[in-house]
Amino acid sequence: MKKAEKTLNTNHLCRLFNVPIASYYYQPVIKLNEATYRHKIKAIHENNFKSYGRRRMKVELNNQGIHLGVFKIARLMKDAGVLAKVPKKPHYYLSGKQIPNRPNRLERQFNPDQINTHWVGDITYIRSYRGWSYLATVLDLGSREIVGYALSQTPDAGLARQALVHAIAMQKPDTGELMFHSDQGVQYTADKFKQTLLLHGITQSMSRRGNC
Repeated sequence: MKKAEKTLNTNHLCRLFNVPIASYYYQPVIKLNEATYRHKIKAIHENNFKSYGRRRMKVELNNQGIHLGVFKIARLMKDAGVLAKVPKKPHYYLSGKQIPNRPNRLERQFNPDQINTHWVGDITYIRSYRGWSYLATVLDLGSREIVGYALSQTPDAGLARQALVHAIAMQKPDTGELMFHSDQGVQYTADKFKQTLLLHGITQSMSRRGNC
């Protein structure tokens, strides 16, 4: 019969080799001068799409064995000229009761019986290896499918227009019977976008302000 194998715990092994138990759990702390800290912070900043703030910077530095407080990291980031880039979507509304730029002709009828009669659009942002990019999409409520899209590094009216033009080119709908609904983002209230709708005879509809 095979004898049961004996296992030695950490305390026993440390005593056996005459090593303090604290040494086993010791985590080395790297102490560098501030110029080196700033250099490492800049490298982390560049390698992470320039999006890390002081808290995420602290986690990354800890992973590299550098333990600093968030306030010191914030000061070092400021000294190094490092500023986290956070995309912000502006909201140009005061109240949900404001009169819309265009009336709400859709009136929450989100389930039409036919395709290519009711389109809706919106813009979101995504992070890629090149930094922040913006994606505009057009969705057909009849099929629940994305029928057009466009990608750009600037979330302007041109991006919304490109997505709409792409949808028209792909679907070739009867634009005279088509309604396009969106929120009141500046991209959809811009003259460039409204003129494109007018050119194709598309009816524009918008939600109340503050309602996506």
